[in-house]
Amino acid sequence: MITPRPAGPATVAPNPSVTPIQVALVEDDVHFRSQVIQAVRAAQDMALVGVACTRAEGLRLLQQAPAQVLLVDLGLPDGSGIDVIRAALSAWPDCGVMVCTALGDEAHVMQSIEAGASGYLLKDSTPENMLDEIRSLNAGGSPISPLIARQILTRFRDAAAPAPAPQAKLASVSGGAAQAVLSGREREVLELITKGFTAEEIAELTKVSRHTVLTYIRRIYGKLKVSSRAEAIYEARQQGILAA
Repeated sequence: MITPRPAGPATVAPNPSVTPIQVALVEDDVHFRSQVIQAVRAAQDMALVGVACTRAEGLRLLQQAPAQVLLVDLGLPDGSGIDVIRAALSAWPDCGVMVCTALGDEAHVMQSIEAGASGYLLKDSTPENMLDEIRSLNAGGSPISPLIARQILTRFRDAAAPAPAPQAKLASVSGGAAQAVLSGREREVLELITKGFTAEEIAELTKVSRHTVLTYIRRIYGKLKVSSRAEAIYEARQQGILAA
């Protein structure tokens, strides 16, 4: 059942000076769900706005007001959490989606990223670490468990091994076949990312909201088919979008 935002003495009152991060959860594991709920409720800079236990409930959850961070398990009792991730990309385009699962195989990792997930954590994090990862995702980061990061890097390294020489690849890109098409603003944001600016700093420099910047970042990741800043910079340089 979808649980509305909790109220009462069990919830720590947020700091009035801080706008809480709106967090939603789709998780069927009772123990893990309870840990996450308690941790989020205890965090003064977060607010739990919805909980679902199944794929069907997760899809219905997306009909409510959007959250800023959506945590999704993959192995749900009535289907795959990837369906929820894919639907969230359309229903809550400004929401950062993070997978929290026990499934660490490459197929699930890549399917989740392709569906729209910006983070991927295995269920070995402490509640305290989970809160830090939620904050990181909301700030424009892409939290990934070390084991998963190694898999992704290995996959990229293996895929890059038989690639043609850089000159030949650039020539192919200049022909327009392989280069991602970024808007002017997306290119501007990408260049600022390359220089190490945070989402908040980019928002100040470009005179738009932080959420708008995060939307640009997710679009850039989607067009480049990557899941982190480092990968975005690497891929943009490989494609000739950024100077090497």
